[in-house]
Amino acid sequence: MTTASAAADLEHGKKPWPALWALVVGFFMILVDSTIVSVATPTIAQALDADINAVIWVTSAYLLAYAVPLLITGRLGDRFGPKVLYQAGLVVFTLASLWCGLAGSIEVLIVARVVQGLGAAMMTPQTMAVITRIFPPQNRGAAMGLWGAVAGVASLIGPIVGGLLVDGFGWEWIFFVNVPVGVVAFVLAQRFVPTFARNGHRFDYLGIVLSAVGMFLLVFGIQEGETYDWGTITGPISVWSLIIAGIVVLAAFVVWQGVQKGEPLLPLGLFKDRNFTLANIAITAVGVAISSFALPIMLWAQDVLRFSPTQAALLLVPQAVLSAALAPLVGKNLNKWNPRWVGSFGLACFSGGLFWFGALLWSGAGWGWTLLPSALLGLANACMWGPLSVSATRNLPPALAGAGSGVYNTTRQIGAVLGSAGIAALIEARITANFPSGAGTGSGGGAEQQVGALPAFLQQPFATAMGQSLVLPAVVLVAAIVAALFLAKPKQTAAWGQGAPAAAQPGAAARSGAAEPEAATR
Repeated sequence: MTTASAAADLEHGKKPWPALWALVVGFFMILVDSTIVSVATPTIAQALDADINAVIWVTSAYLLAYAVPLLITGRLGDRFGPKVLYQAGLVVFTLASLWCGLAGSIEVLIVARVVQGLGAAMMTPQTMAVITRIFPPQNRGAAMGLWGAVAGVASLIGPIVGGLLVDGFGWEWIFFVNVPVGVVAFVLAQRFVPTFARNGHRFDYLGIVLSAVGMFLLVFGIQEGETYDWGTITGPISVWSLIIAGIVVLAAFVVWQGVQKGEPLLPLGLFKDRNFTLANIAITAVGVAISSFALPIMLWAQDVLRFSPTQAALLLVPQAVLSAALAPLVGKNLNKWNPRWVGSFGLACFSGGLFWFGALLWSGAGWGWTLLPSALLGLANACMWGPLSVSATRNLPPALAGAGSGVYNTTRQIGAVLGSAGIAALIEARITANFPSGAGTGSGGGAEQQVGALPAFLQQPFATAMGQSLVLPAVVLVAAIVAALFLAKPKQTAAWGQGAPAAAQPGAAARSGAAEPEAATR
C-alpha cells in the first residue's frame, strides 16, 4: 500500500476498493437501465399500444432527464457530500423503477422514466468523484479501469438481461428488478463509502436554466423531426426553429459560463487541460454510439428474424463476454500502456464493428455472421472506456472532483440523448425511404407502423433500413478516434492534484476552505 493510499484509509476510516465496489453496484444498475429498454421496445409498444416514435421516448425521456441535471448534481455532491447525494439519488431511482413497472400507459411510463432519470443524474457523478478523491493518481488507472469496465459491460448486459426478463416474466420486470438491487446498493454504500469533507459552492441558476432549455429544444427537435416531416409543428413553430433555438441557447450558456462573476456551473478552466478536453469530445461520441446502436439490431432481430427478446439479446453475448474478460486486464495496465493508443484502437474497433454489422443487416446475411462484429464490439468496449476516463480525470484536484466528473458524465449523457433522438429520426427516415409507397407510413411521412407486425414483403426493406441506421453511430465514432489520437500520456504523479489545470486549482481552493486541508492531509 502506498503512503497516499494509507493516508486516505486513515482519514476516512474506509478502504478505497470496497467503497468503489459498493458504488459500482448502483452505477451498474443505472447504466443497464440506459440500454435495457431497447430489447423490450417491441413488447412495450404492443402491450401499451404505442408506435415506434412514442415508445422510443421511453428511452429518450430517461436520457434527457439523466443528462440535463448532471452539471448541478456534480456540484451538489461537492456541497453536501458524494455519499449523501448518491444515496438520495438511489432512493429516487429505486422508487421510480417501481412506478415504471406499474405504469398502465405509454404516457405514464414516460413520466416515470423522467423521474428515474433524475435519480440517475444524482448518482452518477458521485462515483467518479469518489475515485478522484479516494485513490491517488498512481492507483487511479486500475480504479478507472474498473469504472470503465462496468460502464462497458453494463451497456452490453442491458439488452441481454432485458430479453431474459421480458420472455420470462414480462416487460414490467425490467424495472421491478431494480427494487431489490437498489436496496442492496443503499446498504453497501452506507457500510463502505466514506464521508468526505464538504466544499461550499454557490449555484449558477441562470446556467441551470440555459442548459436545461437548450438541451430540451435541441433533443425534442431532432426526435420529432421525421414525425413532422421536418416542417411545421404548430403555428410559427417548426422543427428547425426548435433545433436552431436549442443551439443558440446552449451557445449562450457557454458564453455565460465564461463571463459571469460568480461560480460557474461549468468551470471552463477545466478545459485548459488538453486530455480533459479531448476525452470529453471522445466520450460524447461514445455516448451517441452506445445509446443508438442496439435499437436497430434488436428491431431487426425481432421483426425480421422473428426472434424472441431473449434470442435477440443473445446476439450481443460475444460483446459482453469479451468486454468483461478483457476490461480488467486493460485497466490494470493503464499505468504502463499509453491511453492514446489503447483508446484509439478500441474506438476504431467499435466504429468498424458497427459498419460491419450494418452491412450484414442490409445485405440480408444470416444471423450467425453477426456474431463476428459482435465480438469485435466486445474488444472495443474493453479498450475504450478505461483509457478515456483515466485521461479525463488523472489531473483533477480533489476540490474539482465533483465538477470534473459532472462535466465528463454530462458530455457522455448529452451524446446518449442525441444518439437516442438521432437514431429514432434516422430509423423513421430510412423506413420511409425503403418501404414501398404507402406501406406503413403515416400522414406525417414517418413510419408509424406497429412494431412487430411486419408482413413478409416488408422484412427485407426493414432490414435494409436498420442496417443503414447503424451508419450514424459508426460515423460519429470517427470524431472520437481523432480526439483519442491526440491524447497526451498522463504524467506519473505521486501527489494528488499535481498536473491539474493551473487556472482551475487556485479558484477552487479559494472558494472552498475545506479543499486545501483535505488535499494537504493526503
